[in-house]
Amino acid sequence: MLLDVGRFIRKSIRETFSMAVLVAAFFAALGAAAPSAGQGGAPAGAPQTQPQPTATPPAASATATQNVTPAQAGLNIVVLDPAHGGTDLGARGTGGIHESDIVLEFAAQVRTALEAQGFQVVQTRQGNANPSFDDRSAMANAQRGAIFVTLHIASTGTPGTARVYVMNDMAAGVDATGLIPWDRAQAPFVSLSRKLGDNVQALLAQRFKGSPAAVQTASVRQLRTTAAPAIAVEISSVTVEDRTQLDHMVPGIADAIARGAAAFRPSYVLPANPGERP
Repeated sequence: MLLDVGRFIRKSIRETFSMAVLVAAFFAALGAAAPSAGQGGAPAGAPQTQPQPTATPPAASATATQNVTPAQAGLNIVVLDPAHGGTDLGARGTGGIHESDIVLEFAAQVRTALEAQGFQVVQTRQGNANPSFDDRSAMANAQRGAIFVTLHIASTGTPGTARVYVMNDMAAGVDATGLIPWDRAQAPFVSLSRKLGDNVQALLAQRFKGSPAAVQTASVRQLRTTAAPAIAVEISSVTVEDRTQLDHMVPGIADAIARGAAAFRPSYVLPANPGERP
């Protein structure tokens, strides 16, 4: 009897030990699957990068785990360019209207409308400065997931109308290193720029009678060196006798740009690897 009891005790100990090992292994596996505390999001204001799939709970099937794929990054930034500035006053009207001053003031309302659509806005100038064309392009080219919008007041055209311009078709080309030359940076984006421009122009045509229904093409210096969808929005004109005529147009201009950009957003899916063409 004593021998049988001893055998029973030893057997119970072995079974208890085995169960403890299995339980410890299970919790160790749970700990390995849990994300660490350092895997938080990017700081506010930082350009968004490709998000990583969340860890699948242990109870999920293997099939569900295989179906989790990273999402593509897309449009989230608008680089807003109030044209001219500094000693470059732009177009000037007989009533003392200076294009550089007006577009800077108008940019504030355009920015508010864009932010209401969920965009992060980067302005090429905040005050009476005059960044170079290359400086303005460089600000857009430094962003990932951006479009470029430059604001102008025309010296001609029917007052109360607005037009959107994109670059003429540009033949894509590369230099000896296989890179796109700086002055042809817009070439891979011309079709996307036209689509963005058509979105905005259609809304402007609805709001401002006499505005064209489709985007216009021109060789706009600010657009040529921009490696992103890029448009120029031009309001007519500095020849108005009363500046309030232009001021009354701004809410409609801002709304068209913001809504046009929001409608364009699904069309602009960035490649998974930076440096690839869209």
